[in-house]
Amino acid sequence: MEWIRGEQLGRGSFATVNSAKPKNQYSLKTPPLMAVKSSEASFSALLKNEKQVLNQIGSCPQIIRCFGDDHTFENGTAFYNLFLEYASGGCLADQLKKNGGRLPEMDARRYAREVLKGLRCVHSNGFVHCDVKLANVLVFENGAAKIADFGLAKKAGTTGNRVEVRGTPLYMSPESVNEQEFESPVDIWAFGCLVAEMVTGKPVWDHSPGSNMCNLLMRIGGDESPGIPEELSEEGRDFLGKCFLKDQRKRWTAEMLLEHPFVISDDTVPLEDVEDDLFSSPRGPFDFPDWVSMISSDISPEFSELEASDFGSGFDSSETSSNPAADRLRRLVADETQEWSVSGSWVTVR
Repeated sequence: MEWIRGEQLGRGSFATVNSAKPKNQYSLKTPPLMAVKSSEASFSALLKNEKQVLNQIGSCPQIIRCFGDDHTFENGTAFYNLFLEYASGGCLADQLKKNGGRLPEMDARRYAREVLKGLRCVHSNGFVHCDVKLANVLVFENGAAKIADFGLAKKAGTTGNRVEVRGTPLYMSPESVNEQEFESPVDIWAFGCLVAEMVTGKPVWDHSPGSNMCNLLMRIGGDESPGIPEELSEEGRDFLGKCFLKDQRKRWTAEMLLEHPFVISDDTVPLEDVEDDLFSSPRGPFDFPDWVSMISSDISPEFSELEASDFGSGFDSSETSSNPAADRLRRLVADETQEWSVSGSWVTVR
């Protein structure tokens, strides 16, 4: 693929992120605007790992998409480039800055649910992200959130031949500090840190930049537990309690957390689910939603067997039936004085 490198969007220890446009704007394989993550070819192990993991996980609405890779030679240096979805909203850390340093709990619930869906997909495919944090969750123009940066991700159940440290210290779990164990529960612990930080704007551990990192790790691996924000609702505090269980065997999974009231409240119903409940403006007497609802759900099998004689003029409106929809239809048909011309006065308002 021929492409054009655009402005720089971010920089890490070993890679830079730029906007990128394919020269063929009509390609069906790539979008007109992407993000390209580049590193010198000799330091590209993490980027290559990211591509392999994304390819194996496959398509997931809550995980960043990868459009391929290539090598370039620019200004005398060889680069490895990875093409990813472009997120116009930046990352969750950027969203906090735009909102005065913290997010309303309603927004935190919504983002938490999206991240959990992504983690469920990662874990069900046998991987561990190992670096869940605000900076690694990207936000799109439509408000969707997707997990990104799989450079440190690993296959679940695999261990290295040496002591390894993965992730960001402020988000590390007790077992990752004490036993260098990096399985799916470490992502849940880090996710809890992310949720708490969305609400407070501060890390769960009181740790000043430049302070002794060993002291922080001793606190995480010791008996101390991270602080749960008091400003969170009772549901939110209980939710974080499930994420911060010291014993990783008792820590809730992404699948379990998705059933917690904190992320399934009415405030977090996705827009596409709400749209199913909307209805058009009525155009006549039969067009009201309650009528449609009764027709679709309240008619008993007996009603379908009613004969024409059952709707004759001799029908006594004082009689009752176990089928309210049938009674209603009988009354409408039997009433010869009904003025149906009213339907002509309906006005379209949409």
